[in-house]
Amino acid sequence: MPPKKKAKGKVKKNPDRGDELEQKYKRSVLDVAVLKEHLVLRREVARQAQANSEELKSRMKELEQKLHEESKDKRDINADLTRQYKSMKTDLEVKVQKLDAEVTMLRKQLVQCQDELKLEREARQNIEQEKDASISDLQSQLANMEAGYQRILHDSLDSLLSHLADARLRWEEESTAIHLEHKELLASFGLKPLHL
Repeated sequence: MPPKKKAKGKVKKNPDRGDELEQKYKRSVLDVAVLKEHLVLRREVARQAQANSEELKSRMKELEQKLHEESKDKRDINADLTRQYKSMKTDLEVKVQKLDAEVTMLRKQLVQCQDELKLEREARQNIEQEKDASISDLQSQLANMEAGYQRILHDSLDSLLSHLADARLRWEEESTAIHLEHKELLASFGLKPLHL
């Protein structure tokens, strides 16, 4: 069972360092779990070896007592016990070597997984950076477009107001001229424009 995480204290000011510490912690937890499993297997093998050794010792004592009673079978029994002991010892050595090989393989797989995870995180960071750069570029382009549109709109409004002012001035001048012309025309007929 992996160790419980300690409660967090103050909020970390550097998120990159926090991620790095978290990664180191996770790697340490995995390493500890693998080593614990290895130790448990070694202890089990040692316990089995101890149990087998105790069993063999007990059997040898019983056989030695019987050998005192039946000396004629002594050589055959000793040879059989020696063979069994060597066989069991060989089996245990093979099991230990197999467990060592499995631990080595698991460690290699752990290193490979850590490397793959690192590459994946780097790739994700690159994608995030590219996305942020694209968003920033698009926002800049949008701001430039908005500023350009506002400038065009203001210029167009200013030009329109200027044309309207010129047109109004021309119409006022033409209206005044027409008014004077009609006034003079009416005066020639003896009419006063104020009486109309």
